[in-house]
Amino acid sequence: MAQAVPRFETKSSTTQNVRIAAVAWLLTAVYYFYQYALRSAPGVMMPELSSAFHVNALGVASIAGLFYYGYSPFSLVAGAAMDRIGARRLLPGAAAVAGIGALLFATGDPILAGAGRFLQGAGGVFGLVGAIYISTKSFAPSRAATLIGATQMFGMAGGAAGQFVVGPWIGQGLQWNVFWTAMGVGGLVIGVFLFFLLPKDAPQKLKGSWYDSASAAFSIVFRNPQSILCGLIAGLIFMPTTIFDMTWGVQYLQEGHNLEFGAAVVRSAAVPFGWIIGCPLLGWISDRIGKRKPVILGACAVLFVCLAWILYGTTDVFPPYLIGLIAGIASGAAMLLYTVIKEVNPPQLGGTATGVVNFLNFTLSALLAPLFAWILQNVSGDSGQRELQHYQTTFVPLLYGVGIAMLLTLLLKETGSAVRETSSRTNAEK
Repeated sequence: MAQAVPRFETKSSTTQNVRIAAVAWLLTAVYYFYQYALRSAPGVMMPELSSAFHVNALGVASIAGLFYYGYSPFSLVAGAAMDRIGARRLLPGAAAVAGIGALLFATGDPILAGAGRFLQGAGGVFGLVGAIYISTKSFAPSRAATLIGATQMFGMAGGAAGQFVVGPWIGQGLQWNVFWTAMGVGGLVIGVFLFFLLPKDAPQKLKGSWYDSASAAFSIVFRNPQSILCGLIAGLIFMPTTIFDMTWGVQYLQEGHNLEFGAAVVRSAAVPFGWIIGCPLLGWISDRIGKRKPVILGACAVLFVCLAWILYGTTDVFPPYLIGLIAGIASGAAMLLYTVIKEVNPPQLGGTATGVVNFLNFTLSALLAPLFAWILQNVSGDSGQRELQHYQTTFVPLLYGVGIAMLLTLLLKETGSAVRETSSRTNAEK
């Protein structure tokens, strides 16, 4: 008679697998922290970059915005490749590409800097897609929103560091090109760590050629109207962070409210710091109540009020960082759409679905960031002297966008565990 496998060995094996997956997720989340610091850092050194590149603030914003032109299309590449190849073969090279992009940005040549920003985005997107791929592949679905929120928490911690930490460094005399050189070397070092420490994974064995399987996967996800809704809602919630706060937030507070540089940096950094709280918190609440839509709607309503106050309120009514912090917490709801799109599409297409929602999300920022910079340039005139009303005129469409996101959320299919359990019970009773 065959001897049964002892129960404790099965538990030990499961525990070991969970630990390996946790280490892989943590390493990838650290990489995501790094790329988000790259993304947000230009916002605290606009005058220095303008002088180094010999362009005006609009030119600096355009160069910095090239990050999204790499980030958006490579979201699709990252998602499909993750399903086909796995994280272990992709992430080290992606980190190296982002590091090379930072080194190119440090040259001070506008053309090389633009190419560097593109590479930072193209390589950086693999951090988010990889972390979400690992978390959803290796952990229970009931924890999906919480883990994806925790992933974004790392990213926004990097975003906050790119402002809250780097801003004071620049204010104290750190040369901008020294910072970017150090970040470039850091990216190469992260790539080495990922290469040696990420465990080997077992990507899906998909039939047919890479192109055929990827095309079929994209067709399934893009033809699902719920996927498009997820991308649009996430983008409309996220744009106040990417376009307004991380690019123009510091200058808005300096020029629109006459704050000193240090105070403006800290207040602007309160928004991504709010993401650190909001992403895991809103994900946990959503998993706890078993629903996605109420959390997204409530967060959008809070974000709408906060953004309206940031644009039209005064800075001396509430504590200095409160409104920005609450806005950041509320805008963390954008990450719930990364959970929803995976739940409305086949589970084996998790990486592709993540890539699609990321592509749709950041394509909005890539296309509209230069437009907002152009509007600000025109409403403020050729003098370059910007005032509060110029910023209000330029960025009020972001407020309308949050309202549109609320309306689109009403069309979204509820995918939370409470709905799935109700559906399972109904089917069982039939």
